[in-house]
Amino acid sequence: MPLRVLIADDNPVVRAGLTALLATTGTVEVVAQAADGREALSLTRHHAPDVILLDVRMPGVDGISALPHLVQLAPVLMLTYSQEAQIVREALLLGAGGYLVHGEFTADDLLRAVHDVREGRAHFTPTAATALLAELRTSSQPQRTVAQSSERLHNLTLFGLSSREVEIMDLIASGMSNQQIAAACFISEKTVKNHINRIFAKLQSTTRSEAIARWLGTARPGVTGHG
Repeated sequence: MPLRVLIADDNPVVRAGLTALLATTGTVEVVAQAADGREALSLTRHHAPDVILLDVRMPGVDGISALPHLVQLAPVLMLTYSQEAQIVREALLLGAGGYLVHGEFTADDLLRAVHDVREGRAHFTPTAATALLAELRTSSQPQRTVAQSSERLHNLTLFGLSSREVEIMDLIASGMSNQQIAAACFISEKTVKNHINRIFAKLQSTTRSEAIARWLGTARPGVTGHG
């Protein structure tokens, strides 16, 4: 059975081109086309596609606004001209399974991406991957002074966290939720919770604020935290 795909893009030429492209593969069938996010949601409920190809910028309800609702119904692959780092990151945090920028993929790449997203494997074109990496570096990994790096190394030795636990603790300290951490690290929320439970045990903390205080060096084990 071919994979059933819905295309949501406000440009009819893009929709027609993608439909023709996917039709030649023999393994994908375009079951519906939508011109905006609202229509995409309605058609998705009606046709129950296996994968949704979603543009970012559309009149009315845009792709980012529709995304949280669409991902509850089917895997979503962003397929767009928008390549800003913040948009790439937001789309992934909202549940998109991949991000392709027009002009950076072949027919084979698109077909592979559709199947990958269906199977839960992330897929990005180069600009999207670079934008995501840049955004994560600037938002989640602030520049540190030598003194701060030394303090962090001291904490690492003191608390005995693994390299993955250090990464997650830094994201906790930056204010990220479990869902955001899961998206940033490409792991499940359950795995994030398991890591956090181990981190809290090592930091002798029972709350996020207490763990952050100890990790940043403003409290030490045995000192009661707040929050």
